[in-house]
Amino acid sequence: MTSAATGGNSSVKGKTTISDSVVSTIAGIAARETSGVYAMGGGMARTLGSMRDKVSSSEDATRGVKVEVGEKQAAIDLEIVVEYGTPIAEAAGNIRSNVSDTVQSMTGLEVVEANVSVLDVHVPGPDEGSKESSPGESRVR
Repeated sequence: MTSAATGGNSSVKGKTTISDSVVSTIAGIAARETSGVYAMGGGMARTLGSMRDKVSSSEDATRGVKVEVGEKQAAIDLEIVVEYGTPIAEAAGNIRSNVSDTVQSMTGLEVVEANVSVLDVHVPGPDEGSKESSPGESRVR
């Protein structure tokens, strides 16, 4: 679906259409930029997406994002994984705000809904920069 957006101060008339994929990309990037977000999308989507990312060397900005775009409004559904220790309610509010502000400023569409589904909590393991020792190392000196 596309959306007609009017704006600007130009005296030239015309119609601007913004595709759903554009809104999905903007919303996905804005959500990922929010503090406390580890990843977007569910388990299978993340697994397939990470394989696709390795092949294409770029991350799919629309993973975990679904949008419904009308002529003047948009509704957005986001699936996220948060970092352990992140206050989830606060992160969800920050995501809603960042996504809504960014989509509105870039497209002129009013975001009437931004639903955030927290699917998982990421707990860093020893191979992700944690200071835990390897099995062969002594923990004390």
